[in-house]
Amino acid sequence: MGKPLPYEIWEKPATSCIIGLCSAIWFYIQKKNIGYSNVGLSYDTAVEGHYWRIITSALSHISVLHLVFNMSALWSLGIIEQLGHMGLGLEYYLHYSLVLVVLSGMLVLGMYHVLIQKFKIDYFRRVTAVGYSCVVFGWMTILSVKQPSSKLDLFGFLSLPISFAPFESLIFTSIIVPQASFLGHLSGIICGYSIAWGLIHGMNNYWAVSMLGWIMLVLIFSLKKSGTYDFSFLEIESVTDPSMPSVRFISSGNDRTLQMSTLPEVSTDTV
Repeated sequence: MGKPLPYEIWEKPATSCIIGLCSAIWFYIQKKNIGYSNVGLSYDTAVEGHYWRIITSALSHISVLHLVFNMSALWSLGIIEQLGHMGLGLEYYLHYSLVLVVLSGMLVLGMYHVLIQKFKIDYFRRVTAVGYSCVVFGWMTILSVKQPSSKLDLFGFLSLPISFAPFESLIFTSIIVPQASFLGHLSGIICGYSIAWGLIHGMNNYWAVSMLGWIMLVLIFSLKKSGTYDFSFLEIESVTDPSMPSVRFISSGNDRTLQMSTLPEVSTDTV
């Protein structure tokens, strides 16, 4: 007999919060009738400057089956929070969940870019990815390297050896859900191996907070610049060099202006 649910939630606080957040977002999406095009990540939207979609696409689910599969797998993977004695644990889980969200999103965009620009497959311009699958596949991969004896439980009755779970799940989801993003899942696996093998390492609280700060900054500016959300306290204006923006923060009192302008050009002659 398993442990009581409240006790498991206590043992997996970060996992429980992420599942709660993704479920709440799914409920909001259903209530407001929001579609893939509103929150998903695609090559064309990224080119247009919608960088905020790297975050919203990871936390959003349109299909309830997609949500249940991802959250069921994530709940099983929450064991990582309890493996502090193996160099994993809660902090490791939080730090690298952040890395997986951003890095897997950037990697899948890079794959789309190669397929579109190099191989002229324009189909991938319109492919829109949503869901926490990239992160789930990343953690499957990390756990398969760090603790290959573990098992991945899905839907409460399906159990897979974790050592094969990333590729088994990759094939399983491609068959059961044909519209699932194969490249998105593959990017999570690649990022997972990069972390597990130490190619990406060194995350600590300082770097995690710094990374989170930059993410929030890019999120706000891309929302503003793309016209998706109008932050009344923020204006972006062009200056002498159109490629350099000036940023003005508007307050109820005196205006505060932070302007970035180009340095005067210095002419150099070569003899």
